[in-house]
Amino acid sequence: MGSEATGTVHFGRRVSKGRALLETDELIFRGDFRLKIPFKDMRSVAAKKNKLTIAFSQGVVVFELGPAAEKWAYKIRNPKSLIDKLGLKHGLQVSVLGINEESFLGQLRRRVGAFAQGRLKKDSDVIFLGVEKKGDLSRLEAIQGFMNRNGAIWVVAAKGSQEIREAEVLSAGKSAGLVDVKVVSFSETHTAHKFVIPLVKR
Repeated sequence: MGSEATGTVHFGRRVSKGRALLETDELIFRGDFRLKIPFKDMRSVAAKKNKLTIAFSQGVVVFELGPAAEKWAYKIRNPKSLIDKLGLKHGLQVSVLGINEESFLGQLRRRVGAFAQGRLKKDSDVIFLGVEKKGDLSRLEAIQGFMNRNGAIWVVAAKGSQEIREAEVLSAGKSAGLVDVKVVSFSETHTAHKFVIPLVKR
């Protein structure tokens, strides 16, 4: 999950107190009005005297965040790589099913070394499951048998897909006895949801 802070936001003539959320690739504000600003849409980012000022396509917005302002400015200017957002480290046992994006596979190879592609490795620390249709989600329960009890399954699905909606991904995970703990933007077109076995069942 991202970072959270409460404060006052100035956007044009509008001023509102509310909650700001710094996610992996966007900043969200919820108050009397709402904002969602993707990092890629930000033209400039500055922090001074506990204020975070961001210029983007719709104008300039000022977040009064206190000490968090400097930290958030740094995180926005230095976004994590996909591999870092997915929490992947050297030495992990990884299995990949249904994902053939070379950019991701190349990053994965450089970070963890060898991994199982197109098959499941016993006691995998992390399993990636690419899904294209609802039927693919039914594999979640069986996949758990190949996962380290403290491991995770990332379900990667197309953004805004009419074939598989986000609610259906979350529901499938719950039905398989898993809990969703994180979501990241996998690419311009896909989203990844992280599922783990509940602590009481490990």
